[in-house]
Amino acid sequence: MKKKNLLLSLIFLTLPALAAAPFNSEQEVLIKQLIRETLVQNPSILAEAVAELDKEAARQQQSVVAQVVEKNHEALFNDAGSPRIGAARPALTLVYFTDYNCVFCKKFEADIEKMLKANPQVAVVLKPLPYRAESSLTSARLALTVWEQQPGNFLKLHERLMSKKGNHDEASIKAAMEKNGIKLDEPSKTSLDTVNLNLTLAQQLGVQGTPATLVGNQLISGAVPYAQLEAAVKNVLEAKP
Repeated sequence: MKKKNLLLSLIFLTLPALAAAPFNSEQEVLIKQLIRETLVQNPSILAEAVAELDKEAARQQQSVVAQVVEKNHEALFNDAGSPRIGAARPALTLVYFTDYNCVFCKKFEADIEKMLKANPQVAVVLKPLPYRAESSLTSARLALTVWEQQPGNFLKLHERLMSKKGNHDEASIKAAMEKNGIKLDEPSKTSLDTVNLNLTLAQQLGVQGTPATLVGNQLISGAVPYAQLEAAVKNVLEAKP
C-alpha cells in the first residue's frame, strides 16, 4: 500500500512539469519499477481498471445508441413493414433483431414470450436479419410478406419457423407455410426493402449478431439470462413518468 501511495504521489507531483521537463532516464526506470511492483503486489488494481474501462465503454455505447434511436425513431418503432407483437397501446416498445436460422434466437424466443406475458403493457417490434445463411433471407422475406398481406397468420408462421432446430432449407420453409395454410406466390418487394432497412438500422446501432434487443436506449446483445432482460424492461418502465 505504501508503494502504491508513493507511486500516486510521484505521478501527481510530476504531472505539472510534464510539458516543460520530461522525465530523465533514471526517473523513467524508477517509475516503471514502481508501477510493476505495485501491480504485482496489488493485482486487484488491474481488475478495477478493467471494470472502469468496461463501464466507460458501456456508457459510450449507450450514448451512441441513444443518438441512433432519436434519429431513427420512426423506422425503429413505427415501420409498417415490421411485425409487432404484444400490447396494442404499449407503455414500452422493444426492438428485437433476430434470425430464423439463429440457434440462440430460437432459445431466446421463449424469454421474449415470457417477458410479454409478465409485462402486458409491453410490445415488441421484430426485425428479421439475414445473418446466418441464404435461407435466413428467404424465411425473413416470406415472414415479412405474410405480415404485410396476411397479418393474422404471421405469429403462427413466426413460431413455426423458430421451432425448427438448425438451419432452414427450401423444404422446411415450404412445410412451415403449408402447416399453417399459408399460400404465397413469392415474397413481396416491400419485404426486401424492410430487410434492407433492418440491416441499416442494425449497423448503425452496432448490432454484430443475433439476437439483439433494444430496451429503451440500451442494446442488449446475445441471448442473455431472462433476469437480465426482465430487469432492463422494469428499469425503463419504472423510469417513465
